[in-house]
Amino acid sequence: MRIKPPLTFAAMSRRAAITGAAMAAMATLAACSGSQVSGPAEGDMAKGAAEGAKVTVVEYASVTCGACAAWQTQVWPEFSAKYVDTGQVRFVFREFPTGPVDVAAAGFLTARCAGADKYFDVIDEIMASQPELLGGATPPRTTLLRIANAAGLSEQQFTECVTDTDAIAALEERVQAGLDAGVTGTPHFLVNGEVVTDRSMAGLSAKIDEALKAS
Repeated sequence: MRIKPPLTFAAMSRRAAITGAAMAAMATLAACSGSQVSGPAEGDMAKGAAEGAKVTVVEYASVTCGACAAWQTQVWPEFSAKYVDTGQVRFVFREFPTGPVDVAAAGFLTARCAGADKYFDVIDEIMASQPELLGGATPPRTTLLRIANAAGLSEQQFTECVTDTDAIAALEERVQAGLDAGVTGTPHFLVNGEVVTDRSMAGLSAKIDEALKAS
């Protein structure tokens, strides 16, 4: 997979091609069994309770996934207020780029370059900007650069960030880890390692509250 011309991230092309190929293999890998990884994994970004918490909720998501953005808007505020802000749950966010993969990959790289303290703010802003980012009227690079600038990155820093081959390789490894774990789409939720298909507040709460009550 080649980086699309509007992004002009030429140095990303080789690694982005590998990541794109991994994503294209999802349908084949979906039939393979794999352990759902709920424990700490390389590159995890987390909020709430510390490692070893009684309940860990893992979300595999993509900044270009409409359903992920909808969950972020409709469910996250209540979910965070009830479980994350109160320290009852450790919430782990794992990057799983979906189409257009080059745009999603650049978004995740930008969030990481903004720093751990701004990572989730950048992720939230990219998701909120999906109509602009994916609408076609504005080049994706322009939208991501705007968000990067707001997070304190210069244009040069942004360009270096999204063309950093080591960072792209690390993202590729995170994608592969998700595929190996059996993730086939986003958003994908685990509660203490158990897949939860009902991602509504009620559906997640049922599993979380049960786990919190367990000895």
